[in-house]
Amino acid sequence: MKNLILVTSPPACGKTFVSKAIARNIKPMVYLDKDTLIVLSKQIFKVANQEYNRSSDFFEKNIRDYEYYAILDIAYEALEYADNVLINAPFTREIRDPEYIKNLRAKLKEKDANLVIVWVDTSPEVCHQRMVERNSSRDTWKLQNWDKYIAGCNFNKPEGIGDILVFHNNSMEEFNQSIKDMQQKFSKY
Repeated sequence: MKNLILVTSPPACGKTFVSKAIARNIKPMVYLDKDTLIVLSKQIFKVANQEYNRSSDFFEKNIRDYEYYAILDIAYEALEYADNVLINAPFTREIRDPEYIKNLRAKLKEKDANLVIVWVDTSPEVCHQRMVERNSSRDTWKLQNWDKYIAGCNFNKPEGIGDILVFHNNSMEEFNQSIKDMQQKFSKY
């Protein structure tokens, strides 16, 4: 059986660090990162003469969902050639929408694939510190408007969508234990 693995959480919870560790430790794996599409998104902002702001109404209306459509289409294609495909992306709304997850599972079933959801559990305080440390332009608005931004984030594990693997990532101790747990759990898939 094939697996589409979604590694998800709010921004700066360590999805990329966790995703790359999972991909290194669970072989073979096709690794996809939605952030790779940011270069295209930046060009859309530029061509539309819009300020680069991934929290703006312009982004929400014209870019956000299309990034998800694109990364999923790439993953579906990869599943034609590989048994394990991992997507590193927030899926912040989608992961809390039981109908969306049900439809995703149905589409994957057509490809003889399971959906495996990995939730990266990290505190808002740790996320804030990581955002400051990574010093990325995609976080500028978030950091400048932290209270407003964080009020719109949900750090609770999604409910009502089936099994979710939780990867605890507030410290290296938690990370090391979680990677061991993931290796054991993935050996069952």
